[in-house]
Amino acid sequence: MFKKNRVAILFIVLSLMSGLSLFAFDVVAQRRRPASNANRRANAVVPRYLLAEAESISGDRFRIATHTPAGVKIIAVSEPSRPMLDAIDKGFTDLFAAARRANFRRNLSHQNYTVFIARSDRAANNAIPAIAVGASQYAGTQYDRGGFIYAAGLVLDPNANAFIIAEHTRDFRPASDAVRFEGEHIVLYHNDPRRFEATADHSRGGGHPILK
Repeated sequence: MFKKNRVAILFIVLSLMSGLSLFAFDVVAQRRRPASNANRRANAVVPRYLLAEAESISGDRFRIATHTPAGVKIIAVSEPSRPMLDAIDKGFTDLFAAARRANFRRNLSHQNYTVFIARSDRAANNAIPAIAVGASQYAGTQYDRGGFIYAAGLVLDPNANAFIIAEHTRDFRPASDAVRFEGEHIVLYHNDPRRFEATADHSRGGGHPILK
């Protein structure tokens, strides 16, 4: 579904009229940005198509390949801080705990996942870091920022257990949330395909967490 239709699952950060932001739901949106050339170092540890996908979405070049203390593979634009790596691990730890409460067993290991960290497209000091993507079905809504919306993260390929999130430099709780919520889709994909299909696009309602 993902390659054929050239769409991806997005976890959206909605900017409210008051200037505050909140995590809300997922939508399916078209990729908008042209891909850049794959960086050799990153390409040595992830498939070329994933790197091209991440660069197409973000417009960034991913130069850093590393991992979190728990073993999540990280592909980043710049060297991530230790608090950022710890936040990613926490997001997965919280996700796996919820998945086990649902009696899921597949893909519940940090080492199974790859997270791309892109530059945030939001510059405001009080804004949750996010990536700008085409508005798609949100065109003309209160979330439309002139043909685009802000996404905290996006699933690149559920078969590869890979997704992309924005870089955080302070207040790392939203980074943990983005990891947990993007990861929910991948866990559902591998453990409960019917529920995955039912919750993949929240443009008509619903939100996170899906797994309690």
